[in-house]
Amino acid sequence: MSNRLKFVIFILLASFLSFQYSSFVRARVVGVGNIFIENYLALQRYIKEGISNHFNQKETIVKLKEENKKLEQSSLLLVAFAGKLNQILQDNHRGKFEPKLQLVQALSYEQISNYNRIWIGMNDFNSSKIYGLISKGNTAGIVISKNKKPLGLLQGDYKCVFSVIVGKDKFPGVATGRGKFIHVRYIPSWMNPKVGDEVITSGLDNIFPLGFPVGKVVEIKKEESYQTAIVEPNIKINSSSFFYVIK
Repeated sequence: MSNRLKFVIFILLASFLSFQYSSFVRARVVGVGNIFIENYLALQRYIKEGISNHFNQKETIVKLKEENKKLEQSSLLLVAFAGKLNQILQDNHRGKFEPKLQLVQALSYEQISNYNRIWIGMNDFNSSKIYGLISKGNTAGIVISKNKKPLGLLQGDYKCVFSVIVGKDKFPGVATGRGKFIHVRYIPSWMNPKVGDEVITSGLDNIFPLGFPVGKVVEIKKEESYQTAIVEPNIKINSSSFFYVIK
């Protein structure tokens, strides 16, 4: 066999072995690379989730602290209100006003599509009684019984009904929820409520005591035998988690 032929055979054999082993090496390198990338991405996800959870917890703590401050302010306002009312009652030789308040938590909506009805977590609930619901020192709605459980009807709900008085002349009326507004109905036609009049609870319905702020009159509608005052509530309840119940 000539040297030239031997050289050609050697080159072909070397090329064949090089191709075979390079494929093997490439496969091993790619496999190791994939494992490294998967581990890296898993570690990256773990770190991101850890950071996200940390900041979510921090944000939750901040929100709870802010909510606690608001509740403390509401409590102070209620104490001040009770003190002022007691002075009025003493001047008129009446009994002392001692509202019993219970802090309650909104658990969930009754239905996802209705934001005006919420289940309430409440101790010693009496299913035969209607309770007043307040937030930030203002009326927020009422609590009724449904299936023996406390259901909060916020004051935008059409079944949220309680007794009020309008303006300095104390025109009587019945407050009913109407979405963003409250309609105070059955004001006698000979009375003269005005836009801008303040509306407060009357204390005559055994739901709210006298004097809790409700809202301000923005429109008067004349009916055949009575008048209706359209009232803008003092507070807009969007995402409150806690309320006070008057017991």
